[in-house]
Amino acid sequence: MPIDQNGDAHVDGVSLRSLPKVSLHDHLDGAVRPQTVIELADEAGIEVASQDAGELADWFAEKSDSGSLVEYLKTFDLTTGVMQTAEALTRIAREFVEDLVADGVVYGEVRWAPEQHLTRGMSLDEAVEAVQEGIEQGEDAADDAGHDIRVGQLISAMRHTDRSLEIARLAVDWRGRGAVGFDIAGPEDGFPPSRLRPAFDYLAESFFPTTVHAGEAAGLDSIRSALLDGRALRLGHGVRIAQDLQIVSREGEEVFVEFGDLARWVRDREIPLELSPSSNLQTGAIAAWGTEMADHPFDLLYQLGFAVTVNVDNRTMSRTSLTRELALLVEAFDYGLDDLETFQINAAAASFLPVEEREELIDIITEGFGD
Repeated sequence: MPIDQNGDAHVDGVSLRSLPKVSLHDHLDGAVRPQTVIELADEAGIEVASQDAGELADWFAEKSDSGSLVEYLKTFDLTTGVMQTAEALTRIAREFVEDLVADGVVYGEVRWAPEQHLTRGMSLDEAVEAVQEGIEQGEDAADDAGHDIRVGQLISAMRHTDRSLEIARLAVDWRGRGAVGFDIAGPEDGFPPSRLRPAFDYLAESFFPTTVHAGEAAGLDSIRSALLDGRALRLGHGVRIAQDLQIVSREGEEVFVEFGDLARWVRDREIPLELSPSSNLQTGAIAAWGTEMADHPFDLLYQLGFAVTVNVDNRTMSRTSLTRELALLVEAFDYGLDDLETFQINAAAASFLPVEEREELIDIITEGFGD
């Protein structure tokens, strides 16, 4: 499907950018505008690969397209490096909301790790407050322009450090003031959720929702630990749940699949999968199935009834948007508007909003899709 110079595409004559969308897996430090990186790096005395925003965008994309999550994560050294002051965090969060509005997002959850933004003297609370200020500025500007959007923070702990319980307490403390959920991020392989069990116990006792990165760089054991140790209500990526599916036969276009216990549990309990197609290609998360979008098990999972959602993961690193991700899926799997609407309803239902607000969000989506 051709994507025009404005980053838009059309299905049945309908602009994909104009459709209401829900973004669940969107990293703040993976969504910094290249021009903003250049300006903030200059202020902080940080060297960048280019002073030209277009060239720097190319650099991010090239470095991220490595087939390795570890290498992919190295590009964040630059973005987090320019996110060490309250002013920078507020600006980046405000611009993040502006970019969501331009992408047609009506509800978003932005995940980021406050512990990574303290090198220039901010406290954890000050960092969260700065991001919340930027979010609210972006929401207010959108409202003034006639666009309705709401964005909640997913406070993330880094899975390879020892601050997870402290960050869990921070997230709960900001409940009702901008934080809607908790996440763990960073290198997945070798750092299972079980390692952070005290934090997850505290969150469960506090009835605070969690989504856990699992099934991206590690396999079924990681997903199992996310569910059992992390009590995850959603799986961050979760794409490797397809490893627990065995195709036993094909008859024409019909595929007959045998489920493992874990895959059946995730499917039957409707545990949402935060799939990020372009990112999954870049990091090698779908290497077991191939290297092209058409090889992504997204469609298999969708056809089997999993609660699939579409996400960007990192807008800057993948040089993408939700509009573009949907266009790529349409091109690979010949989806129609009904399919795209299903993905957005799945995301709305999976959001960490009260049920009444989830229902209102679903109404906004169905109305926007013309139902």
